[in-house]
Amino acid sequence: MASNLSFKILAVLALGLALCVQATLGGVTCEDLDQDVCAFAVSSTGKRCVLEKHVKRTGQEAYTCRTSEIEAEKIRNWIETDECIKACGLDRKSFGISSDSLLECHFTKKLCSPQCYDSCPNVVDLYFNLAAGEGVFLPKLCEAQSGNVRREMAEIRSSGLVAPGPIQPERLIVPPAESPIY
Repeated sequence: MASNLSFKILAVLALGLALCVQATLGGVTCEDLDQDVCAFAVSSTGKRCVLEKHVKRTGQEAYTCRTSEIEAEKIRNWIETDECIKACGLDRKSFGISSDSLLECHFTKKLCSPQCYDSCPNVVDLYFNLAAGEGVFLPKLCEAQSGNVRREMAEIRSSGLVAPGPIQPERLIVPPAESPIY
């Protein structure tokens, strides 16, 4: 009888320990992250976390971390290190995910630096895919760092390697309708 009771206690303790370990090793959930580590994190499902800013009715700014639909390639459970944030010229308070920064020479220089490009695979994966979405091959852009980056970006864009932008809609001029005569 005593051994049966101790077996049950042991089983309950083992189950409790298993649940604690699973909760501890469960992985990164974007919605549970603090605003100071949200940007550039990747959830346990491989989706990128994104920091969003909301303004409350009181006018106070509130920040939330959400799971985006953008998937990281071969990266899961990742919170970017402060060293990579600094080496790559990133900001923890950046909102959303955009390729606009690739057009800034200062940012591109830091992104392509050996301290970032060779040591921060999560950041490189993110911007590799953002650049590809714009029709730019990130290694070619980084290779251009030794030359004139603005000129190289212009050449990349004009070379046909970049998808053309949206077609401008034609301006339709509709004459004003005549008011009915009564």
